[in-house]
Amino acid sequence: MMSSARLEKDYPEDIKSLTTKEKLNKVLTGNTDPCKLLDEVCDLKKSGAEIIIDALLKEGVGVLFGIPGGAVIPIFDVLYDAQIRFILTRHEQGAAHMADGYARATGKVGVCIATSGPGATNLVTGLATANMDSVPVVAITGQVFTTMIGNDAFQEADIVGVTRPITKHNYLVKDVGELPRMMKEAFYIARSGRPGPVLIDVPKDVQTAETEYVYPEEVELRSYKPVYSGHPQQIKRAATAILKAKKPLICTGGGVIISNAADELRKLVNKTNIPVAATLLGLGSFPGTEDIFLGMLGMHGTRTANYAIMESDLIIAIGARFDDRITGRLDEFAPQAKIIHIDIDPSSISKSVRVDIPIVGDAKNVLHELNKIVDVGNYGNWHKRIVKWKKAYPLVYSDDGGLKPQFIIKEIYRLTKGEAIIATEVGQNQMWAAQFYHYKNPRSILSSGGLGTMGYGFPAAIGAQIGCPGKIVFDIAGDGSFQMNIQELATAAINKVPVKVAVLNNGYLGMVRQWQELFYKKRYSYTSLKGNPDFVKVAAAYGAAGILVRKKEEVAPAIKKALSIDGPVIIDFHIDPEENVFPMVPAGAATNKMIGGMA
Repeated sequence: MMSSARLEKDYPEDIKSLTTKEKLNKVLTGNTDPCKLLDEVCDLKKSGAEIIIDALLKEGVGVLFGIPGGAVIPIFDVLYDAQIRFILTRHEQGAAHMADGYARATGKVGVCIATSGPGATNLVTGLATANMDSVPVVAITGQVFTTMIGNDAFQEADIVGVTRPITKHNYLVKDVGELPRMMKEAFYIARSGRPGPVLIDVPKDVQTAETEYVYPEEVELRSYKPVYSGHPQQIKRAATAILKAKKPLICTGGGVIISNAADELRKLVNKTNIPVAATLLGLGSFPGTEDIFLGMLGMHGTRTANYAIMESDLIIAIGARFDDRITGRLDEFAPQAKIIHIDIDPSSISKSVRVDIPIVGDAKNVLHELNKIVDVGNYGNWHKRIVKWKKAYPLVYSDDGGLKPQFIIKEIYRLTKGEAIIATEVGQNQMWAAQFYHYKNPRSILSSGGLGTMGYGFPAAIGAQIGCPGKIVFDIAGDGSFQMNIQELATAAINKVPVKVAVLNNGYLGMVRQWQELFYKKRYSYTSLKGNPDFVKVAAAYGAAGILVRKKEEVAPAIKKALSIDGPVIIDFHIDPEENVFPMVPAGAATNKMIGGMA
């Protein structure tokens, strides 16, 4: 049999890009033995399963998360010999969150795979999480034979229909000849423009069918043309508004991190000296250690950040979508401010709040052009006012006995020198992690911002640790959230993933309990988690290390011990059960109408 390499040597042109007819003409012109020709043509055919794995390799995928099942056996058979690391998870939701965490931490596309029916539907929460937070994920699912679709076959689910509202795009592959194009498009769509998850549903007979295989070099989608360069006239308008403003404020969102625009943001701040506040997903886009950084905005943001956005006369929003947790009561939000909104997704602009100067484009490109022309205004009085707020309203908590979660977060920050990747679950643990860990670098906080997915943090931390093996990765967890994907302890232990989990164990579904305390007369309706397991014993059962902490003086030694262990560690911190997250903007209130958090 003549190999492809031999033919390519004989014929300098890329033989793989030729059609079968062109190959016939090429080989026959060279008086090649027809038997050799037949062998070569056969070599150029691949099954759908082979195409999927080859496409993953061509897209630079080095790790794949998931669980095999009947409808994806052909893919896993090819995967057996492939140079791709496969992480066998214990639940498909865990696989989706691991792919998500991997993508957020590395900036690459995360990939997960599941079988048909329940395997595919178990990915749904993870895909919805990625979609809300603009995370590039490609999910590959198996499907029943094409001839059986729609007949309620065993383990059949219309996963394309189910996921259409929660993915950026999805495909049902009915013809193996279309599979190469769909794979190429899936990765392009997932990572370009405003990133997001893409699902490819592949029936089992498509996986085994063969076709002549050429992987596309480029993608051409007539209806999908992301705009990367901001309109020059709009950028000039923004520069003029910045010069005229007296109380400007930069609101940095997750889009700054997604577009790798942190350096351009820092240049803008250094040039203009405009104060910066961040959304939850924007934390790390500007160093949290800088004096000009005001902290997080919104429901559990700092008083300084919230007072500033409400008094500002110009808000420069970059890659932030003004969700309800930031704006509070819309009709009272930033009443004096003009708004510049930079976003690659035009549908996000003016969706929630009125925008005066919209700029559609990639944040990195827009900021690069803005930095060329922007001048400094007169913001002296504004800086003085902000300094007074920062001195008057620092983040505080009561050290009145009991183990305080805020202290634990501060100790994790101190002992990791602010260089760790922090994943969070959702609830009080998430807000304490946002408030008391100072994020210095992009991609250093992984959190379910839009969907608010309990159970996200631990598998996301595993994905991040696999993607960034040289980094310290902590999951800041609640005892409720952690148990939602606790089975992934097996994944971490078996794969020797040294992720550390700080369980802030208060015996409650803490954030719901806080609302019940503040707004429902302490009627704690079914928020008690009595019967929690012994997390140290659970860790041991899975082959991980466990540490129990009940006292303040035990916190630092426990964190140091965890960091010294080359493997997954669970630190079970028994915290004050009724500690609350403050400050807080009550639901329906204006952003500057905060309660709690006063010294």
